[in-house]
Amino acid sequence: MRIVYMGTPDFAVPTLQALLDSPHQVVGVFSQPDRPKGRGYKLVPPPVKELAQSRQIPVYQPEKMRDGTAAGILKELQPDVIVVAAYGRILPKEILELPPYGCINVHASLLPQYRGAGPVQWSVINGEKTTGVTTMFMGEGMDTGDILEQESTTIGPDETAGELMDRLADLGANLLLHTLKRLEAGEAVRTVQDEGRATYAPMLKKSDGALDFSQPAYKLYDLIRGVSPWPGAYAYLGDKMIKIHRAAPLYDQKGEPGFLTGGKRMIVSCGEGSLELLEVQPQGGKRMRGEDFLRGLRFDVEKKFTSCPSE
Repeated sequence: MRIVYMGTPDFAVPTLQALLDSPHQVVGVFSQPDRPKGRGYKLVPPPVKELAQSRQIPVYQPEKMRDGTAAGILKELQPDVIVVAAYGRILPKEILELPPYGCINVHASLLPQYRGAGPVQWSVINGEKTTGVTTMFMGEGMDTGDILEQESTTIGPDETAGELMDRLADLGANLLLHTLKRLEAGEAVRTVQDEGRATYAPMLKKSDGALDFSQPAYKLYDLIRGVSPWPGAYAYLGDKMIKIHRAAPLYDQKGEPGFLTGGKRMIVSCGEGSLELLEVQPQGGKRMRGEDFLRGLRFDVEKKFTSCPSE
C-alpha cells in the first residue's frame, strides 16, 4: 500500500522504521516543525524527520492542518492509508476521509482507557499493572475512533514511563504491520469504544512532578517512575529544589511526613510508610547517590522536604 506517515517524537520512530522495512511504500512523512532546543535554542528536527530524511523520504512540516495546505499535499501523494503515531496534531475531517483505507492511529494504551497525550505516564503514575497498544480508525474526537487491534503487556514494578514508552513503541510497530495486513485483506474488524469505560490522560505539566510527602509512599514511588524522564520528580529542602531520579518505597517505616528519619540512608517519611531516595540531584548540581547528598547536609538546615519552596 501507498502510505503517508505522521509522527513526531521518539515513540513514533519504530513504527516508521517497520513500515520502511516492509513491502509497503512510504510516499511521504508529516512531522511537527523543528523546535528550538538546548542553551543556544538551535532548531532541532524531530526524530521522525531525521529517520525519514536518512531514507530520502519527502518530509512535510505544516504549521496548520486546517488551512488546506496539508490536504493539498496529501491529494497529490494519493495514499491508500495514512498511519499516525504521536503526531501531536488533530486531523480535520477533510483529511480523515481522504485515503481509501482511512487513517490508522497507533496509541499507547488499551483504549478506551487513557485517551490523550500522556497515556504511558499516567498509567504508571496511577499504579496500573498492565497496559498496551491499540490500533484504531481515527475519528474527529480525541482517540475516540473504532478499535482495530490491541496487544497488552505487564508494567514492570520498577519500570519508568520512559522505559515503558520504548517497549510500547516496538509493540505498536509490530501490531501496526499486522493491522495493515488484515486491513488490506478485508479481514479487519471494527470495535466501537465503550464510552462508559473511557478515561483521559492529559499532557504532563512541570508541576505534576512535585512530591507531596503527606501522600503514601507507594503513590510517590509510582509518581517518580511516571514522570521519568519528563518532567521529573522534585521536592524542596528550604528554598532549594532537589530532583529525585530514583527511589524505593519502605512500607514498614513511619515518621512525620517530609522529614528525614536520620541514619546513613536518605529515607523520608511519608503519609504511609517511607521513601528511600536512592539518586538525587541538588539544584545546580550533578546527580548523586542519596547517601552522598545526605553526608553533605549542614546540621543547621531543617531536614524537611516540601512540595514548594519555603519563604
